Amino acid sequence: MTPLILLIALSILIIVHEAGHFVVARRCGVRVERFSIGFGPVLLRWRRGETDYAISAFPLGGYVKMAGEQGDGRTGARWEYGSQPVWRRAGIVLAGPLVNYATGILLFTFLFWAGSPTLMPTIGGVLEGYPAAAAGLRPGDRIVAVAGAPVESWEQVTARIRRQTSGAPVVLLIQREGAEQAITVTPTVRTGTRTAVVGLTPSDEVRIVRAPLPEAAVRGVGRAWDLTVMTGVSLWQMVTGALPLKESLTGPVGIFYITSSAAALGWRYLVQLFAVLSVSLAIFNLLPLPVLDGGHLAFLLIERIRRRPVSLKIQEVATQAGMVFLIGMLLVVTYHDLSRFQLVSRLTGLFK
Repeated sequence: MTPLILLIALSILIIVHEAGHFVVARRCGVRVERFSIGFGPVLLRWRRGETDYAISAFPLGGYVKMAGEQGDGRTGARWEYGSQPVWRRAGIVLAGPLVNYATGILLFTFLFWAGSPTLMPTIGGVLEGYPAAAAGLRPGDRIVAVAGAPVESWEQVTARIRRQTSGAPVVLLIQREGAEQAITVTPTVRTGTRTAVVGLTPSDEVRIVRAPLPEAAVRGVGRAWDLTVMTGVSLWQMVTGALPLKESLTGPVGIFYITSSAAALGWRYLVQLFAVLSVSLAIFNLLPLPVLDGGHLAFLLIERIRRRPVSLKIQEVATQAGMVFLIGMLLVVTYHDLSRFQLVSRLTGLFK
């Protein structure tokens, strides 16, 4: 069941992404010759208007082919992609990631409105040798406020503590045995990541928390933005070597295992996972690699600065190099996923 769920989810995210390109291209007067979901043998094909639609056997990708997109097919007609000004072409390219990002926000909003599983701000464990233990915090203490700001979930607790990067003492208002008391703790600031820690772990107390629609929308935007910042920080740490590659990226195998776990926990966890995947897909596509939307935007930016397009030869070479890089990354990440989930040892054990 899990492969089918994952396949359907990824197909929907891809369709939404390509539909973003398609709709904006049409709105800009660009003729779309083909709208394809998947790769490999074509299973279903039909034509409507000026566009051929196709669904292929392997729905792990897709593309929109526009008239005049490739240099050798350009005639200079006004309905061609290459005839559009830079800002219109940039809008067409941006549309896919933006629609994915908006989809993630909508899914997060729905979750907050329908009720999302929320880890309560109750301490489950206090790590020895950390500031929390020295300050006298105990398992079972319920954190009510951090630095004067009320908290209603463990996520809010960790977010507010991590921001205390000055190393100054912070006051935690807690409930213990029915009474409130203030405890001052001085966080330890990790070098490299510049995040503050106090040495607390949460309890397993989870509740379904519902929010009114306006509040849910605000929280949905906030959750997507927090995920964006977290992803950006992780990518930067990966590039600078502060965070190992195997701890910063997850490939298809990892996503499959995470989907299995989410499916076992219930539909809310699945929706949350798909919201994260949608936002992550948007961010990933904006990376400045030639084979991705971010690479096309980079070429358009160079064209805007130089006032002439990057040569097709350079674009082709860069795209091929980007494809090789992505395939290499996929293989490395897949290997780390197999190691992380101990599949390598399981497979080798079959032949002993």
